[in-house]
Amino acid sequence: MRDVLLTAIAPVVWGTTYVVTTEFLPARRPLTTAALRALPIGLLLLVVFRQLPKGEWWYRAAILGALNIGFYFALLFIGAYRLPGGVVAVVVAIQPLVVAFLAYFLLGENLAWMKIVAAILGMGGVSLIVLKPSAHLDTIGLAAVFAGTLMMATATVLLKRWGKLPVPPLVFTSWQLVFGGLMLAPAALIAEGIPSQMSATNVFGYIYLGVVGTGLAYALWFQGISRLNVSTVVFLALLSPVMAVLIDVIFLGKWLSVLQITGVILILCAIALAQKIPARDRV
Repeated sequence: MRDVLLTAIAPVVWGTTYVVTTEFLPARRPLTTAALRALPIGLLLLVVFRQLPKGEWWYRAAILGALNIGFYFALLFIGAYRLPGGVVAVVVAIQPLVVAFLAYFLLGENLAWMKIVAAILGMGGVSLIVLKPSAHLDTIGLAAVFAGTLMMATATVLLKRWGKLPVPPLVFTSWQLVFGGLMLAPAALIAEGIPSQMSATNVFGYIYLGVVGTGLAYALWFQGISRLNVSTVVFLALLSPVMAVLIDVIFLGKWLSVLQITGVILILCAIALAQKIPARDRV
């Protein structure tokens, strides 16, 4: 339970990403935002811990860094700038279903009916919480978020397949952030250039996303993947839209509708159901 609660902190923190991106960061700079979120904190952690990958973990860290950070961050921020937050959350919510199928093919997990039911409950709950009839659908944005979700799901299953983390979570996180950040930085410079100015609000937003939303959150997430079964971890990601809607309630004074309350209940049921998957269906 301790591992579950610690891992759950990561998606709760990620639930604040959309409001920070839209309210604190410069507009129309998805690659710059992605690079500044990953590379500075990754290099800082690398300097602090002074541990480099060894042996096969060089290429493993590079692959995970590309999937979890390089491609995922870029695609997620492209979607966040082109789509309403609710649409982004709904697309990301398909991740448990994607992981269930990938775990079946790559890890040999049984494709238990409880996983499918829990995944459908989770997607339905997210839809009720955040999706609005007037939501604008942008084809490029949808494709970007879907591709990013697929890449992060693949990274989750690969990390579980490769077993226990070879180093402490923060060190392991630094490797991926550096590899991913080195992918993003040149692309950001070529496509968007260096920002001409940056306000104190922008700086605060980048520091928050880098330190809390990336360094801390991903360390807890990777630790959870190494210690818990895949189904437990991936369903915890559904807490992100719950956190996003709670921000509206707490800071913006909005009230939850009956549909939103129903959505929260469905998500909690999905997470609870995922914990009940029989042992024979786990890794």
